[in-house]
Amino acid sequence: MSICWVDGHPAHTLPVSDRGLAYGDGVFETIAVNAGEPVLLERHLQRLASGCSRLAIAADHVLIRSELLEFAAQLGDGVMKLIVTRGDSQRGYAPAPQAKPRRILQGNPPTQYPAAHADQGVRLFPCVTRLAEQPLLAGLKHLNRLEQVLARSEWQDSAFAEGLMCDTSGRIIEGVYSNLFLIKNDELITADLSRCGVAGVMRAELLAQAEAMGITTQVCDVAMLDLQQADEVFLCNSVYGVWPVQGFAQLNWPVGPLTRKLQGIARALLDV
Repeated sequence: MSICWVDGHPAHTLPVSDRGLAYGDGVFETIAVNAGEPVLLERHLQRLASGCSRLAIAADHVLIRSELLEFAAQLGDGVMKLIVTRGDSQRGYAPAPQAKPRRILQGNPPTQYPAAHADQGVRLFPCVTRLAEQPLLAGLKHLNRLEQVLARSEWQDSAFAEGLMCDTSGRIIEGVYSNLFLIKNDELITADLSRCGVAGVMRAELLAQAEAMGITTQVCDVAMLDLQQADEVFLCNSVYGVWPVQGFAQLNWPVGPLTRKLQGIARALLDV
């Protein structure tokens, strides 16, 4: 079932003056829904609140929570996407002081991925598109995703389930729609996202779960050499959970025990 609400009411249209359309002026969250319950809701709401604060969008977060719960109950099982834009304004970059933030909720059936992605692992495409370094937007799930659009257009071969993206300095950052983790000597490593990239909610959850289990974690700059020397590599996001990475270019990795352990944690969260 596909459903859509705009500002709490069923609708499928927007004013052409919406700043989300004109400038990508807003943020979004993509949330898995299981049996009417949003998965990792608190982490999604926390990231949304942080994004709105950093962009100075005065969203009503109490209302948003209420709408998300009601919308998820109606959706049942699937994926809901929440978009919060700054609202309407006249021509020009300057935000109108009286602009009222707009809430858009879209619901779709569960996304079906090949079982082999989770069971056997995936191969990564080496994306040429680089992520620009902009600390003011780093980590945010903002509406301007043109870098990801360009990166995803680089391959059509179904042998690649995801692409690997670096920043303009050559640091490894993330997948096109996933966060990337390396495991080396039983240490869990993921990229520093203070310059660019999206701070995923599953990434945050897995880091917290790993630390609670006594697994050493490190958030740092990741170079190609680090990838080459990794014992295990995996991807994660809040819809599919964890996919082991079996290969990139001439590199290959086994699906290791720590990847499987964290995959089980993510699977349990998504199956709640």
